[in-house]
Amino acid sequence: MAAPATCELTILMPCLNEAETLATCIRKARAYLDASGIDGEVLIADNGSTDGSQAIAEGLGARVVPVADRGYGAALIGGTAAARGRYVIMGDADDSYDFSALDPFVERLRAGYQLVMGNRFSGGIAPGAMPPLHRYLGNPVLSGIGRLFFNRNIRDFHCGLRGYERDAVLRLGLVTTGMEYASEMVVRASLAGLSITEVPTTLSKDGRSRPPHLRSWHDGWRHLRFLLLYAPRWLFLYPGLLLFALGCAATVTLMFGPVRVGDVGFDTVTMVYTAAITLLGYEAVIFSVLTKLYAAREGFLPIGPRFRWVYELFTLERGVVTGLVIFVAGLLAGLAQVISWGGRGFGALDMGASIRIGIPVTLGLTIGFFTVMASMFAGTLTVATRAEAGGRIRTTDDETSTLGVQAP
Repeated sequence: MAAPATCELTILMPCLNEAETLATCIRKARAYLDASGIDGEVLIADNGSTDGSQAIAEGLGARVVPVADRGYGAALIGGTAAARGRYVIMGDADDSYDFSALDPFVERLRAGYQLVMGNRFSGGIAPGAMPPLHRYLGNPVLSGIGRLFFNRNIRDFHCGLRGYERDAVLRLGLVTTGMEYASEMVVRASLAGLSITEVPTTLSKDGRSRPPHLRSWHDGWRHLRFLLLYAPRWLFLYPGLLLFALGCAATVTLMFGPVRVGDVGFDTVTMVYTAAITLLGYEAVIFSVLTKLYAAREGFLPIGPRFRWVYELFTLERGVVTGLVIFVAGLLAGLAQVISWGGRGFGALDMGASIRIGIPVTLGLTIGFFTVMASMFAGTLTVATRAEAGGRIRTTDDETSTLGVQAP
């Protein structure tokens, strides 16, 4: 249960054995609150420290909230729920962020922004503060993917110093417990239409003598995986459409005979592979639709106007009918080929001509059957149940449409 807001600002620090640097961070945060005259608190979300971090924090006037679930995200989720401030500014307790210079964050929050991201690349990164792998590959690549997928001009997706309106972030229902929490916050805020901005901030070399909790490749993959799962268009739809278009065009072309490009010839063997590409592309497109429906049902993703139009146009019944038409067309073409063969006494076949007919027939049967099955499965994803609060799909413009019933 979230605590009610009783002050303007909570400075939140997740903590797991940060005794070396915690005191410095708390002193800077307290000094900032005193100097700015902001009614606020310093909150330590302790994740099971065994080095006396809790006593250090309490001795310096910070409030300590124990969070039993392990992980960076778990600590911040628990800390945000326990925060008493209308606004929260979160930052690591390793003295890499400057808690005495939070004015840009507070100013943007007061101006109405609901998420204010720090940008270390524009504010300045001290020598040795960020490994070259993170600075020149990991962060730029992942931030670029995030901008592309979610259409947000955020240059530093993974900055650990950021401010947000507490209630707005609590409404997002963030769930990831690990380092990918940083990505989840930005992604879910973007999909929910929260107002987001970015301010320069600095990054210093942390003051710990032990290695950081971050594991470069492991945590980088978790961030990338999260971005992909929340962007079914980029994971399934766009690659699927490309494969389907290329495979279909090549298969249709080869149906009319061999094709030569310079000294290279393409014939029925190539047609087998182009048909496989067509089928893979079609399946990827269908998976994008099913993923979107499932994500909307579970509240992970909103339904945009374009998808909503497709969803309302292609009902379960229309999908089943379309699949059956394709299946029957393939079946009839196959039967016609068998009848033609029988008319010749079931003798020797012209293999090239037979394959040119057999491959489209196989595609028709497979795509038709898959369409019927996918339509039925989509129907199960759009059946409202009592446990789903009336079975309603969230849309990007805060409208809702009843699952399984076409919206007005």
